[in-house]
Amino acid sequence: MLIDVTLKITPKMVTDAQGNEKKVLVGHLGTHFDVMDKDFPLDYTKRIGICYDVSDIPADIEISDQSVDLSLVKKEMFVCFYSGYMRKEGYGSKAYFVKHPQLSMNLIDQLLAKGVSLIGVDFAGVRRGNEHTPTDQRCAEKGTFIIENMDHLADLPKEKAFVIHTYPMNYEGMTGLPCRIVAEV
Repeated sequence: MLIDVTLKITPKMVTDAQGNEKKVLVGHLGTHFDVMDKDFPLDYTKRIGICYDVSDIPADIEISDQSVDLSLVKKEMFVCFYSGYMRKEGYGSKAYFVKHPQLSMNLIDQLLAKGVSLIGVDFAGVRRGNEHTPTDQRCAEKGTFIIENMDHLADLPKEKAFVIHTYPMNYEGMTGLPCRIVAEV
């Protein structure tokens, strides 16, 4: 079964998002990854994925949380975190961009140490505020890209491997690339 985990964009969502977040132009609208002046390697288009259900964690998502078993994570995986925040708050609101959950720096460090290729979330970024861009850049420098605003993560199996396909637009000179992501379960 194929599950599209890309946020479907409507004209209203574009208007709402652009009214609440200045970077939501072509590269950062909807499901996208922050490429941060790097090239997306074509072999990243197909990865083994794993999804964690962190919907019961209200703020910083930590390694110590029972929902996050990093022993399941292997090098070059696509690791995603289902929080349910997008469904609860709705994409594009001011709160969506500034009050979303975030991954702890310790969790991000552990994922980078494991050499994951992609980290996906169903909210606006792995970190909030002035930590957002530097964290995305740090991850990109290590060959790990952050994919934001994923959808339908509730439909993915939790803590079980599946195949996931990521196809970004072929834009140049942008910090964000819209992409289509499909899980093969």
